[in-house]
Amino acid sequence: MSDILTHLQQIFRDVLDDPRLQITRESSAQTVKDWDSLAHINLVSAIEQEFQIRFALGELAELKNVGDMIDLMEQKLAVR
Repeated sequence: MSDILTHLQQIFRDVLDDPRLQITRESSAQTVKDWDSLAHINLVSAIEQEFQIRFALGELAELKNVGDMIDLMEQKLAVR
């Protein structure tokens, strides 16, 4: 498990209030219980705060799963 995925695991558990939640690069709103539009906003906000990055709305619209999010995060973290 990558460092980012490991870190995201805890954020997802906190935001979705599920201490046993297991996410993978393939996880998406369709496969994770309680990941609805409100939870998505809270997840994005928590991720932005924790990693000190900002997502553009267009970037978020293109994400299909956690793996896409990690790839985008790695790009943003690399240019900091």
